[in-house]
Amino acid sequence: MLPLQIHLTLPPWISEVADESRTYLTDEERVGLAIELSKHNVEHGLGGPFGAAVFNAAGRLISVGVNRVVAQTCSIAHAETMAYMMAQQRLAAFRLNEQGGRYILASSAQPCSQCFGATIWAGVDELLIGARAEDVEELTDFDEGPLPTDWIGELQRRNIAVRRDILRDQARAVLAGYGTSGIPY
Repeated sequence: MLPLQIHLTLPPWISEVADESRTYLTDEERVGLAIELSKHNVEHGLGGPFGAAVFNAAGRLISVGVNRVVAQTCSIAHAETMAYMMAQQRLAAFRLNEQGGRYILASSAQPCSQCFGATIWAGVDELLIGARAEDVEELTDFDEGPLPTDWIGELQRRNIAVRRDILRDQARAVLAGYGTSGIPY
């Protein structure tokens, strides 16, 4: 019989890192949380060095995600896609901003080609990035895949503002630690 359900989960330590009662007002606080998630994911040996979080415009934390590809045997279980799916489920909206409001994705690293595509359709208005794709490829064995030459322009044309290099050195440090650890994913 063909499976009729997919079940993806985040690790239980998430609640120790992500504080739902807090308001994350600055880009640095938002990306800082994504980096902290990526760091804990590596420390717990549960996935790659990637974290992401969705916020509303007021800085309320809507959802988080970490890389769960190997743990969930699912190639699309990247930090960004996990955060998007969790936010969409929580808000009961396949496009986060479909009923008004502004939503922001903060990511520890630039989205790969898969997460770039998901970002176009997720319904976010802003994308905040820590490390760049070249940092990921320089410091780890990950292949970020092909992106349009003007990927930032493609997002901006879809009314998604992009800000990058937010706490880039901190994000790079997590990637470097992972890269030298020898941990596969």
